[in-house]
Amino acid sequence: MKEEETLEETEKYAVDSLEDESSSGDAARIAKYILFRTLLLMMSVVIGVYLVILVANMGGQVDDIRRAEISYNVSMQLMAMQDQLGDMPAEERREFERQLREREERRLGLDQPFILRSFVYLRDALTLDLGRAEQLTSDTGSRRVRRIILERLPPTLLLMITSFFILFFIALFVALFLSRRYGSKLDRAIVTLAPTSAAPSWFYGVFLILIFSTVAGILPRGGMVGAPPPEGTLPYALSVLRHAILPVTALVIAGVFIQIYNWRTFFLIYSQEDYVEMAKAKGLSRRNIELKYILRPTLPPIITSFAMALIFRWMGSIVLERVFNWPGLGRMLFEAIGLYDVPVIVGAQVIFAYLLAFTVFFLDIIYAILDPRVKVGQGSEGGKA
Repeated sequence: MKEEETLEETEKYAVDSLEDESSSGDAARIAKYILFRTLLLMMSVVIGVYLVILVANMGGQVDDIRRAEISYNVSMQLMAMQDQLGDMPAEERREFERQLREREERRLGLDQPFILRSFVYLRDALTLDLGRAEQLTSDTGSRRVRRIILERLPPTLLLMITSFFILFFIALFVALFLSRRYGSKLDRAIVTLAPTSAAPSWFYGVFLILIFSTVAGILPRGGMVGAPPPEGTLPYALSVLRHAILPVTALVIAGVFIQIYNWRTFFLIYSQEDYVEMAKAKGLSRRNIELKYILRPTLPPIITSFAMALIFRWMGSIVLERVFNWPGLGRMLFEAIGLYDVPVIVGAQVIFAYLLAFTVFFLDIIYAILDPRVKVGQGSEGGKA
């Protein structure tokens, strides 16, 4: 008896040890996977931000524009100081003008080659030390780029997150509904309307403004809140909601038909699998079959396609926000481009780059959780990482 008890205890200890080793191994693989993905995404962000710096500065040609502006401002300053300069000789006047120009160029860093300053810009951008804007200001009058962006980021997030949640659930439930009614009039109508998603959201926004603001006059044509802003939390929130109806609707219309068409196709393909037919033969309810045997295996490709659409729509908000005069990052970037405000342009692109990197990183984690075929951290030996 003692020998049997000893053997059982030994086997139990061995099993517990194996489980502990397996848990620690899984944790190590997950940590390694997250670290690898983080490093890879950071490399992408660094390359993307540096390219933005080069493009925003036109490879250094913006320096010539700045020097021309400095010369003009110095000339205006000297004209304003005409009484103070008096009978200063022409040679001394030119020397004084040259010193003023050189001092301003040193302040802006134009006395250094652009290639060297580009790496300084890259370091500052990645650490969110975005400096001061050249033209734009925040609502409080600050020229700090970080403050300007932080004021414009919440409206963009509000607009995008609201529209994406509405789009996701409408497309998901309508696609499931159509997969049960393949070939119906509604199904054919959705297939016919799918190409309309090729038009951008701002295109539909123009028509929505024309119909509901100009003609009907029931919704505001732009802005985020009424003027003057309502007092009180609830009236203010209702005003924001009323102003957000048209831009959110434009975003949903621009993507809903193609998403329904794609996901309905996924559901139709998976509903023809053998295990679905087996579940029907077992007498399982239609709800259980849809949730466990159709919806669950299609979630990875659905989330992938939706996340990719999300990534492209982050940058597509620029024109939409300008059309609706929505005070977000898109409108700010549009204004900064028109004013050649390079620090604001680079700062906005850095924020977009971080948002895109976070979206891809979140997608990787969700994909690994939802798809059992993805073996996190296994590499080529255990599956797809």
